[in-house]
Amino acid sequence: MEHLFNIQTKKGADFISPFNSPQYHVMVFKGNGTFSIDFSEYSFSGNTILFFAPYQHFQWKGDKDTPIDVLSFHGDFYCIEYHKKEVACNGLLFNNIYLYPHIQVPDLDRVEVLQLFEKMQREKETAEVFSESILKAYLQLILALCSKQKQLQIIEEKNTLNDDVVSIQQLIDTFFLQERSPSFFASALSLSPSAFTKKVKQYFGKTPTQLIQDRVVLEAKKLLHLTYKSIKEISAELNFDDEFYFSRYFKKNVGLSPAHYREKVGISIVAK
Repeated sequence: MEHLFNIQTKKGADFISPFNSPQYHVMVFKGNGTFSIDFSEYSFSGNTILFFAPYQHFQWKGDKDTPIDVLSFHGDFYCIEYHKKEVACNGLLFNNIYLYPHIQVPDLDRVEVLQLFEKMQREKETAEVFSESILKAYLQLILALCSKQKQLQIIEEKNTLNDDVVSIQQLIDTFFLQERSPSFFASALSLSPSAFTKKVKQYFGKTPTQLIQDRVVLEAKKLLHLTYKSIKEISAELNFDDEFYFSRYFKKNVGLSPAHYREKVGISIVAK
């Protein structure tokens, strides 16, 4: 059970070095500071809940003594793709390179999520009689509550959303398989490379190269997890010259080979 589902209380000091694993993570903490996900830095303040997916790189850059409540689960324990209608977390809390990976929540929401953490921990500790379905129900409620909060924040942000943000997202989503050069996207938006870089960093906290790489890697992860396609087939679908170049590209950005990633994360029950 430990490798499939776990709840712990850690401190910021435990994540000073970059951390990743084959599990999904939900982290609850408060205060002010910064952290990085896949080497892009984010600021937080107040009650914060952070979400990151398997083999994303997390690094804490805030107060080393900050308590962090951590819920981690493997896709074999709870498949977010299978439960997408109930919790709407895939592409919202997890697996979206364009959204911030965290939300700020009111005190009551933080307390409610931590109470659910405690209930899950108590249920898990009754090793002889614990119910896996109860654990999943609590987890589903946590993800549903957080998805609702994230959706509310997105609605608020849309009021000030710049048209350029939408254009950049749409352009990358349309052409990332064919074009990997920032200059192509800058030209398509009638921007100079420097102006394009400034806008991307302002809106997404990443360089254009990072954002394009993140989109390619996200698609690779989806194909490895949600299909039975071979590495060679995935390489061709992602428009790499050969599977060896694809493997090097993936390992450079993720930290392990596509085959190793698939082995650790597994193939989803909804795979086609």
